[in-house]
Amino acid sequence: MSDVDAAPATAEALGGVSSPTVADVRCRVFRARSSDAVAMSFGPMSHRAMFVVEVELDDGTIGRGESWVNYPSWAWRERLATVQHGLRPLLVGAEASDPSRVHGEMLARLLPLGRQWGAPGPLWQALSGADVALWDALARRQGLPLVDVLGGRRHAVLLAYGSSLGPTDVVRTAERCGALGLRAVKIKVGFGRERDLQAVRDARSVLGPDVRLFADANQAWSVEEAVTMAKALRDAGVVWLEEPVAGDRLADLQVVAERSGLPLATGENVYGTQAFTDLAASGAVQIVQPDLTKCGGVTSYLAAAAAVEPFGLATNPHLYNGAVAVGSTIHVAMAVASTQLLEWDVRSNPLRTDVDHLLQDDGTVALPAGPGTGIELDLDRLTDLEESA
Repeated sequence: MSDVDAAPATAEALGGVSSPTVADVRCRVFRARSSDAVAMSFGPMSHRAMFVVEVELDDGTIGRGESWVNYPSWAWRERLATVQHGLRPLLVGAEASDPSRVHGEMLARLLPLGRQWGAPGPLWQALSGADVALWDALARRQGLPLVDVLGGRRHAVLLAYGSSLGPTDVVRTAERCGALGLRAVKIKVGFGRERDLQAVRDARSVLGPDVRLFADANQAWSVEEAVTMAKALRDAGVVWLEEPVAGDRLADLQVVAERSGLPLATGENVYGTQAFTDLAASGAVQIVQPDLTKCGGVTSYLAAAAAVEPFGLATNPHLYNGAVAVGSTIHVAMAVASTQLLEWDVRSNPLRTDVDHLLQDDGTVALPAGPGTGIELDLDRLTDLEESA
């Protein structure tokens, strides 16, 4: 399946209803200074951000999606230009009853430019917001939850794992995860061997023997460093390790997996169905993690999940965004049979508080009720956090 192939059967026919067209595409950008010490191995996160793409159909129906703009700090400016000057001219006036087809047309037009630009990732990320918004609008127009438009719910319940423990305040954050009822947590590593292992020990001491521990290096290490650390983390009780190697190259991941014996996870920075197929076929990766706000939206996510399915791997979404992304990711995860866990950011984020209630006391997530993603945000309430174009 090529980069421009549509996802397998997703959109329902609009039988008897005239085909909608796109009337307008708009963007709104919200940023809030982080009140938590959010750190990754490659640098701190000073702000929480939510880049919202709105697609309005000709009957006034509005759908919303979110694009990844967490890094770098100026990413939202580039994304704004890409949507306004790259995507909007292609979308306005387009017939919108089949988002997968629209997705393929936009990708075919824009990806060659991304290659010349040397920045295909930002194009995929911009396309992600627009694609999710188009699916949301279509589902709302039909009066259906997005999960139903995508073929129906495949899970009665969906477990979450707490994300973003460490490198500081591990005990406090682990205590919060315990209070939230989470039965698995992910620890940030890549800050030095002793500091990483102490974080694992601290989390275990708080959470006890029954909570599963994962680790995320955010591509911090060389291959040799990754092998050494993966063995140490395995011996400390870590169940799987995410993005251990700088560059995230498949050949390097294979070496780490073979020499360490620790299951690996990756996929949040992977683009195109063939790349996900290669990951799944390699034997190096056990958990594939497409991000709805990065990989190309609903259409690309479903295509990636379909490519991974024959290999029996888990398709667990990467999720570290605002409320719009949380709502849409839950719907898509519920529609994919190979989903085992949903990532749940436990750090403070004022752009996510509208959906925090979806995490239940038993560590599961609730499906937002209502048509589309079911997320009804009053964005005007956030105007004090809005960036001007």
